[in-house]
Amino acid sequence: MGNNSAIGQFFREKGIYLILHLIVLALSLFLIICISVDSFNNVAFYSQPQFVHIQVWVCIGFIADFFIELFLSHRKWHYIKTRFIFFLIAIPYEAILLQFHFTSALPQEILYLIRYMPLIRGGYALAIVVGWLTYSKAAGLFFTYLIILLSTVYFASLTFYQFEHGVNPMVTSYGNAIWWAAMNMTTVGCNIVAVTTVGKVLSVVMASMGMMMFPIFTVYITNIITKHNQEGESSENMILIPKAVYGKKHDKKSSGQNKPETASVDNDAQ
Repeated sequence: MGNNSAIGQFFREKGIYLILHLIVLALSLFLIICISVDSFNNVAFYSQPQFVHIQVWVCIGFIADFFIELFLSHRKWHYIKTRFIFFLIAIPYEAILLQFHFTSALPQEILYLIRYMPLIRGGYALAIVVGWLTYSKAAGLFFTYLIILLSTVYFASLTFYQFEHGVNPMVTSYGNAIWWAAMNMTTVGCNIVAVTTVGKVLSVVMASMGMMMFPIFTVYITNIITKHNQEGESSENMILIPKAVYGKKHDKKSSGQNKPETASVDNDAQ
């Protein structure tokens, strides 16, 4: 009975974890969609009161997930160490400051960071989604590579647009930002030059990632072609070897049949 109860508790915990992860995944996708829609419409998400309310509910879901999983965890200190960043990002700083009117008492640098905290939260949420999509080994190396590449370009373009829009005259729409991200990732370069500190850092990061990721793609394709050629050669060898063996057996059989006839002819002649 003790083993059965332990097994039942294990599966109950697994089911709770699965439900919690699906909720976090849904909230993450919803957060990314909200930021994306505002970006596509050339709207600053941090200036929308409705977006602040949405952020509060998303943060409540993230914090609830953190504490429920902490309660279920058998290694609580290890869980806190590994998920502490998630907890810090999940706190709705902007809503708390607006509620208690603390914005006037804080330095501009802190306000600047808090202003774009939803974007940081969206990047973390995107990392959760990417991790969920690439978790299964059945996804394959190429699928994982493609998702990471596209996610990096997408989030970098969102970040670049939010920081450069209104400051950089060459960034008038999100289309300019996605063009900048794609060209920098391919290391081709772009005519759009960053003017903010964040944009300049992103330019360096995107070029560096492009130099690292595209050789991986080249090696992957080369390995596929090499493996395909090797399999083709091995299959041809498997076809040729039986023919050679069959030919030798056929020659031996033919020579064995001819020998008695030759012997009989010689006996008749004698």
